[in-house]
Parts: sequence; structure tokens; C-alpha cells
Amino acid sequence: MTVPLYQAKADFFRMLGHPVRIRVLELLQEGPLPVRDLLAAVEVEPPALSQQLAVLRRSGIVTSTRDGGTVVYRLAGGDVAQLLQAARRILTEVLTGRNELLVELRATGAPTR
Repeated sequence: MTVPLYQAKADFFRMLGHPVRIRVLELLQEGPLPVRDLLAAVEVEPPALSQQLAVLRRSGIVTSTRDGGTVVYRLAGGDVAQLLQAARRILTEVLTGRNELLVELRATGAPTR
């Protein structure tokens, strides 16, 4: 039984729906990083990071390699970075629209809460 494309897309976006996963992907846009650097930047407990990295690895969105005792993660492809950049642009537009509405509300003297 095949999964409809819209369901596969929904599953993909659900996989992205965790702040730690998003932060890890943002960090990996700059290039491969060892787990110790991810831990320092994300500031979560090691088991929590490990769990989120496993989700990203299982989805195929990141890959890992072992270099001695160090595990290094990297984005599986450039499309992930493009997706994050598109999300940033969309979020900027959405928040800009909200800010403009807030400015308009304040200018008319209407309560903002």
C-alpha cells in the first residue's frame, strides 16, 4: 500500500516540527559538525540531542560519519538549506505583516491586547 504524496509531505513537515531539529539543521548549513559542537550550540542534554539526531538521520535529511571516537553530522543535500532559507523568508513576510498591523493598531489608538 502506497502513501499518498500529500501524506508523505505532511509526515516530512511533522519531522521538521521540533525546535532542536530545526536548530541542528540551521547549524549544519554552515558545514559538518561533530556532536560535541552541536551539544554546545543547542544546549540540551546529550540524550535529547541524540534522540533528535536519530530522527533526522532516519528521515535521510542528515548523514553521520565516525572519525575515531567522534561522530560528525552533515546535511544530506543542499535542498535542506534551501528549504530553511525559504522558511526564513516566509516567516519574515508573515511577521512583517503582523508588525505592520500592530503599528496600524497603535496609530489608531486601539488596544493591542
